[in-house]
Amino acid sequence: MSHPQLRVVRDSFPHPATLDTAVSHAILRRVSDGLEPETLRLHRPGAIVAFGPIDRHTPGFQEAGDAARAAGYEAILRLAGGRAAVFHEDTIAFSWVVPDPSPRGGIAERFELLAGLMAEAFRDLGIDARVGEVAGEYCPGEFSVNARGRRKLMGVGQRVVLRAAHVGGVIVVDGSDRVRDVLTPVYRALALEWDPDTVGSLRDEVAGITWDGAVDALEGRFGERFDLIESHVDDETMELAHRLEPLHTVPRPS
Repeated sequence: MSHPQLRVVRDSFPHPATLDTAVSHAILRRVSDGLEPETLRLHRPGAIVAFGPIDRHTPGFQEAGDAARAAGYEAILRLAGGRAAVFHEDTIAFSWVVPDPSPRGGIAERFELLAGLMAEAFRDLGIDARVGEVAGEYCPGEFSVNARGRRKLMGVGQRVVLRAAHVGGVIVVDGSDRVRDVLTPVYRALALEWDPDTVGSLRDEVAGITWDGAVDALEGRFGERFDLIESHVDDETMELAHRLEPLHTVPRPS
């Protein structure tokens, strides 16, 4: 039986810090405009703290951005909703962009499908992965994926535009200590309560898991539902991404 096609892109653009998010934003715009097909982007990000819309209107936002930079991370504005989340070189940033003429009606279904596929991929790697929020987790959400009901491994948010939806977030492959270390001062500045012990990684659960191995497991699960077509970010998308970059910039204090 044939499956729908899904374009898969692994290109990373970690410098400047805003560009990777702007590229995913550009893909979302182009899919909505019918210029690109359904796309799954799995890439290795740089060290950033991505702040959500609520964070921007929190009194401690500027202090939180300063705390991120002091810890060696750049502060950016994320594409999807949610609270501050950490990306670094041992995480997988993912963006699944789906064309849909009425995208708001499919929000829950897309969350459920994405989280289910992620949990299945993590189980393929030997992890007791479950869908659901862990009490005290950072950037909490009912479609997070955790290990053993105790440690968050993956967080996800969603953004809808006129004719498409972006389901995106982060998977911590390794370096859970790095996530804890930067989020502690960032969440303190934002006056957010959380439990640092809820931060986990794939490699905390199963030694030896690699970044490439985790991506292969994800593609394996998506490949059961789609015919995967390897692709790259084209010049038109990059041109649009550069124009969108300012929307994801956190101004530095003057």
